Amino acid sequence: MRMSRSKTLSVAISLAASAALVLAASPAMAAKDFTFSEKANERLAKKLNIPIYFTLPASTWAPLKGPFNTTDVLVDFKHPDALKTRSDAGLRLVVTPRSGMAARLAKSGIFQTGDLLLTFRAEWGGAGAYPNVQMGISHTGIAYIKDGKLRNVDNPLNEEYLGKGMTAELTSEHYKTLNFIHVVRPRDLSDADRANIVAWASRLNSNAKRIYPSQIKFNDDYNAPKYKPGKPVEFVKHLGQIALGQNPPGTLDLYCSEFAWSLLALKGCDPAKTADDFKGSRVPSCVKPPMTPLDAAGNTITSAGRTSRVGLADGPLTVIDGLKIPKSERDTLLQSVFVENPSKLSKMSEGHRKVAETMQPKFETLKDYYLGVSGGTVVQRLRARLIRSAFNRAVPENYSPTSYLLNTLLPANNVNRTMDYVATIVIE
Repeated sequence: MRMSRSKTLSVAISLAASAALVLAASPAMAAKDFTFSEKANERLAKKLNIPIYFTLPASTWAPLKGPFNTTDVLVDFKHPDALKTRSDAGLRLVVTPRSGMAARLAKSGIFQTGDLLLTFRAEWGGAGAYPNVQMGISHTGIAYIKDGKLRNVDNPLNEEYLGKGMTAELTSEHYKTLNFIHVVRPRDLSDADRANIVAWASRLNSNAKRIYPSQIKFNDDYNAPKYKPGKPVEFVKHLGQIALGQNPPGTLDLYCSEFAWSLLALKGCDPAKTADDFKGSRVPSCVKPPMTPLDAAGNTITSAGRTSRVGLADGPLTVIDGLKIPKSERDTLLQSVFVENPSKLSKMSEGHRKVAETMQPKFETLKDYYLGVSGGTVVQRLRARLIRSAFNRAVPENYSPTSYLLNTLLPANNVNRTMDYVATIVIE
């Protein structure tokens, strides 16, 4: 049946009006980039409420190619104390609503497969030596983009981290309780590397109920890494065998950041083409460590060379050392890292709080190291070197959840620098 010309025009106008209403009701996608705004900076400074040593210098930031099509707010955040001293210490913030976050973050183009998702507990700031030295980071996962969504793969491979139905869409109990996530990117990942990470992550997540905790379980001893300097990374091969369904003997226990390190080490292995390589007696040649594990204390404060190393305990020290502030203010800020705040400690989970309380007395020596390693007297500097040596003898090389962020603090041209800071997701 044919409509008259006037009726056809009326229908067209009605459809156009309906479309306009839909567009008006939805947030408009817009091409935008990270920008500084005094008003936004002030609001987010109150929301974060973090010490300046929980921020990062601009030298850590990954190069990003904007503008980005997103409804999220993109902020070049500067810490209020940095603004007073003309320091560049701050964060890139992606302020996003929780609903629909996985699809929106994937579509923005800011994030990529292989990015590390670091659980950032801003409320830890100023709580005491342990949470301060950890820079508020408590957990590590890996992001991958699949079916138009930014997904996560974590150990434990259970509902608490992957969500009901193991959908891994940042909707699990763990991610639903977060307000902040630091995102760190391994350097020089190729398209083939990212495709391999998607394949490995998909295998692990889709088989999570079968392999966890019977074949993979969680190791809660962060001071017992599987990595041993100069030894083959058999544990990475073991993880690959489990993901491939080869059912290797024994159970592999990995803590979250060790699991992430192992999965990234598989980036050069195509599971569809290299499965037989994992059946041999040796670690497949495609397995490549993504980052050299860190010593307890590094030497970047006293050596700016291309081979210098940052240490597991060096985060606040490195950030503070880079600030443009007088020595007296610097020493006061360094000392504040070791001051315990009971009210802030109470905001930590029971497990983390117990660790913080147990470790607090042990950090007195680290305080001497912080104050003496740079700018101290001759005697203080000598003592700091001895403390550093003792730390490194006592603590094995490791890849803690904070280690990935610490790696970004190395100079851009440092041969040990394999990570860049991308942004911090602020969930509202």
